[in-house]
Amino acid sequence: MKLNKAFALRVREVLKERNMTQYKLGQLTGLYHSTMTDILNCKYQTPNFKNMALIIRELGMSMEEFFNSELFDFEKLEID
Repeated sequence: MKLNKAFALRVREVLKERNMTQYKLGQLTGLYHSTMTDILNCKYQTPNFKNMALIIRELGMSMEEFFNSELFDFEKLEID
């Protein structure tokens, strides 16, 4: 699985757990709705670190918590 896909799946997973919408997350981060949609639909090969950090922060998680997921298993993750 590619990194952008793993990131998008993890964000969607956390949104579901927290009963939060993509729209609400976009408002909290200050990212344009189109940017948030593009990130979660894997339109970017690699989302930039600033946007990733904003999203993770507004999900109320530390980097360690967010990336502590089987989705980010380096043995299965494609990092090109």
